[in-house]
Amino acid sequence: MNNMRIVTVVLFFFLTLSVTGAYAQRGRTVQGMLRDKESRVVAGASVQLVDGKDTLGTSSSPAGIFTFENVKSDRFTIRVRSIGFEPFEREFTFPAGQEKMVLSSFELQGIANMLEEVVVDGVLTVQVKGDTVEYSTKDLKLREGSVAEDALRKLQGVEVDKDGNVTAQGESVTRIRINGKDFFGGDVKTATQNLPANIIQKIQVVDDYGDMANLTGNRTGSSEKVLNIQIDPQYNKGYMTTLRAGYGTEDRYQATGMWMGLTDKSQVSVLANLNNMNAQLFDFNTMGGGARRRQGGGGRPGGGGWNNAQGLTNTGSIGVNIRHDFSDKLKVYGSYSFGRDDNTTLSTTSTYNFGLDQRDEANSDNNSIRANHRFEANLEWNISDKDYIKLTPQFGIDNNDGRAFDNRTIFFGDVLNNIQRQQTMTETYSPRYSISGLYNRKLNDKGRNLFLNFNYDNASTESDFNRVLDNLVASQTDPDASLDSIYELTVQEVMNKSWNAGGTLSYTEPLSETGRLEFTYDLNVNDYDNNNRQNGYDRLGGIINDPRLNYDYNYDYSFSTHRVGASFIHSGEKMVYSIGAAVMPTILSGNAFSTSESAIIDRRNFNVIPIVRFEYKFSRQKNISINYSGSATEPGVSQILPFEVSTNRTNTVIGNPNLDPEFQHQMRVRYRSGDFQKGNTFFAMLNANLTNNKIVGFNKIYADPTVGSFQEIRYLNASDDNVYGVNSFYHYGKSLKEKTYNIMLMGSVNFNKNISYISSDPDAVEGEKNIANNWVFMQGLMFRYNPSENLEINPGVRYSYNVTDNTSSSAGNRAVSSWTPNLIGSVNLTPTTIFGVDLSKTFNNGYGNFNQNPFIINTYLEQRLLKGQRGTIRLQAFDLLNEQTNISRTVSDYFITDSRTNRLGRYFMLTFTFRLQKFSGMAPQQENRFPGGMRPPRM
Repeated sequence: MNNMRIVTVVLFFFLTLSVTGAYAQRGRTVQGMLRDKESRVVAGASVQLVDGKDTLGTSSSPAGIFTFENVKSDRFTIRVRSIGFEPFEREFTFPAGQEKMVLSSFELQGIANMLEEVVVDGVLTVQVKGDTVEYSTKDLKLREGSVAEDALRKLQGVEVDKDGNVTAQGESVTRIRINGKDFFGGDVKTATQNLPANIIQKIQVVDDYGDMANLTGNRTGSSEKVLNIQIDPQYNKGYMTTLRAGYGTEDRYQATGMWMGLTDKSQVSVLANLNNMNAQLFDFNTMGGGARRRQGGGGRPGGGGWNNAQGLTNTGSIGVNIRHDFSDKLKVYGSYSFGRDDNTTLSTTSTYNFGLDQRDEANSDNNSIRANHRFEANLEWNISDKDYIKLTPQFGIDNNDGRAFDNRTIFFGDVLNNIQRQQTMTETYSPRYSISGLYNRKLNDKGRNLFLNFNYDNASTESDFNRVLDNLVASQTDPDASLDSIYELTVQEVMNKSWNAGGTLSYTEPLSETGRLEFTYDLNVNDYDNNNRQNGYDRLGGIINDPRLNYDYNYDYSFSTHRVGASFIHSGEKMVYSIGAAVMPTILSGNAFSTSESAIIDRRNFNVIPIVRFEYKFSRQKNISINYSGSATEPGVSQILPFEVSTNRTNTVIGNPNLDPEFQHQMRVRYRSGDFQKGNTFFAMLNANLTNNKIVGFNKIYADPTVGSFQEIRYLNASDDNVYGVNSFYHYGKSLKEKTYNIMLMGSVNFNKNISYISSDPDAVEGEKNIANNWVFMQGLMFRYNPSENLEINPGVRYSYNVTDNTSSSAGNRAVSSWTPNLIGSVNLTPTTIFGVDLSKTFNNGYGNFNQNPFIINTYLEQRLLKGQRGTIRLQAFDLLNEQTNISRTVSDYFITDSRTNRLGRYFMLTFTFRLQKFSGMAPQQENRFPGGMRPPRM
């Protein structure tokens, strides 16, 4: 019944959009496209339509397209102005009886010495446009059958790791769009690993500040790295499909399918995936951006998991993405995704607690089965040339059943304290829904503007935990004594409800051609309503008389912020800056109670936030930007609840209702430069943050004679000592001989100051302060030899060093490092036979017993067949030496954990892939080119 209701709602939503589109106002329309003499589109040009005494203005889109609505006169003039091009002007006459006139594309003539992004002898065109770096894919030497991920690997400043994660200019890419619209909710890998490379015209790396910045031009707050993929217009009519099936040793299997159909007004994509090779299709922790960015609190997605490189995962997924333009004014797009993952992870960890001379060695066997549903839709309506509306409904459901077996051995110094053997069963159900929207009104043609957005997100999580602990406690006075066994069963029920709502109002008043004032008001509310109930039982099923195991807590609190600001914005040809200030009062209020206790939460703060953004354009291909942002964050549920919350008698967490919210200041500097005729690129980024009232832990660990090792965690604000961090990155790239030779040098330096309080005294009220200064250094050198699509060799080496320096005299310093040389290459043995190899050797140091130095060898042999090379048979070998493992280090406020987890081991697989493309005006395989689509399993 619930599924029928969901289907009914979805159908009703799209039916409503259809009816709305049918009644949308229609008028005479003029549309055209701008290009240069190299047939590349010209984006961002100023375009005017002069209609008698009236003048309409717009700018060309990223695809070079401009559109004018409600053209009244039969005769009109088009005028185009763009930096670096000669002015263009031409008269036109509207054909009798036609409602829409599509003009032939205009070829703009470049001004000598001004177009710095000109391609010379096939060198890749890269354009720096403010917050956007745009790459043309036209001259990339891509092997036939490549996907978007393969194109990304050849872009300067962009990296794709072995798990498919994408970083650009040192920052993680968090969202992806196709032709400016979210694709499957913005899933990065869903697009990069399935979209054929041959249909891509451009790839843009954007520092995105949200819809408000895109509409008003005022970039405030923090940005996220977004990829926007532009499809070549010649592929706007037709379809493509990819089908793959494979089977291998160790019972490895794979079955995947992709179909995409496109018309001028519609795009439909269907993806499906079934495998036991850790290759998830969707990231259910990602939701589309919506019309207003979420600011914590309710409605955030949970569950899911993405491309879980740890452990072994059986996965099945299916999804559909739809986009349709009812008219030039009304557009709708959205997606539905379903996935089921069954993951088993075996891990070994070693944890050292700063300054407490306590460590534990643990082995765990975890299994989780997750089922996720995700739906979202977007409606964009240009009511007129002055009014714009966007609405985004979203919902999702996450189910998770988990089983975990943990075996921990705990030492104080070198003396055994206790052994904990625990089994945990978990069931979690998490539904969520949200609605967001925005309205933008251009009050005049000089820049006066009114902007409004809102969101409401609602989420809940019902969790049931069943834990059995067998705690074997050693005698601290007699090492030869037998271990005492303490048994306990805890049954816990947790209900967490939360919602987030807010809105932003912005008014912009122009003062001159380059200056304007902006006034903003922002309201954001996070509300939490939670219940936590637990009972403890002994071996015979009787209640254990211990208040730490038996409790019933309820807590309801909210965190609200009001932000009022004003700023002056200057937008010149060379320099753009905004300067101003905002005030932000915050209120943290609520109550918590149990059967015998209660507490009131009431904290009020006032923050003054500078508004600073500066951008200077040295040339068309070189700029620097500086941006400051400030934000407040409320305490978490476990941090603020003033009662003891224990899952067993060996640990407890006691919150603090007097905590103040954290406030973080962040300054980010980005520098972009390129001499693209010579094939040079340079990107650099510096990100610094400072947190006032940082919420830190007070960690007490001591040997209890009854239960063995006991841990108590409390929380407080580090009000007398600021916490800060600095992250930096650089990338230098050099291309030679028409990109035959490519050299990439990159590196990063990261520093984070962590504060905690530690004690081994059970009665301590104030512990010893420990400052853990964590440094991480990385340096990489890569080389690519790519004379043609038929040969590519990529040798490289990467070094990383991670060290933590503690101020506590008993904490000591810990350092780990690794060297990783690698070689990736492929060659056509014949026109239809390809051999490829991926080699990497890691030399680890400082991990103690985890010091393994795996040598990973992956290779494949591929034969293409059938008419137009539509079919491919591939024999793949993964991890030939069977040395695959995963070693990592985690540094927190008061401990370091080194871990090793299982990954896919050695196996062989034989796969068959069938691909087909058919687009208007082309044969099914134009010029016998092998179509792309769907990345093969990662080598």
